[in-house]
Amino acid sequence: MSKSDEHVLACIRRWVWSGYYSAEDIDLMIDDILDASCNEMALRQAIAPELARKIAAEKDWPRETDCDRLDSVFYHLHERGICALGNTGYELSDGYPEVAETVANAPAGHYHGYCFYHGQDVEGAIAGHGLWIAYGALDDDKQRGVAVGEAVAKALRDAGFQVDWDGSYATRISIPKISWQRRAKPSA
Repeated sequence: MSKSDEHVLACIRRWVWSGYYSAEDIDLMIDDILDASCNEMALRQAIAPELARKIAAEKDWPRETDCDRLDSVFYHLHERGICALGNTGYELSDGYPEVAETVANAPAGHYHGYCFYHGQDVEGAIAGHGLWIAYGALDDDKQRGVAVGEAVAKALRDAGFQVDWDGSYATRISIPKISWQRRAKPSA
């Protein structure tokens, strides 16, 4: 197996275990990372068995997972005027335009703040390194941004998560212990 094949296979595993993508999604996503040295057929054939392993593992998961609780927290934050997005883009800079788009498509004045985590954060959570959450006020006011951070941290604590955050605008909120168990997205 080439280094390129190993890289693509690692990406397939992360995408499967993230719980955000169907087999069809992953089949399309690998197009962006395949190169001429890859064994494309073998890599595409690796998707279904990896999904099957994940679906089998899901049978032993608790009825409510940490990911379910996180989704519930984000839903309630939305209701409280904080645009809360999960798996938004791949890196921090990708999240801000997605927040802006979501806010633009919402009723005027619904949101005053935001929070999100991105694909690299999901990868870290899958690997057992916790989950990092960005936050802020839509008007970029630092004091109001800290208030948004406090609301996010409190909602996470209230849901039973351990939260590490120094309370400053300069640091993201961390959930240092999260068991990343997001059930597989059904195929179309």
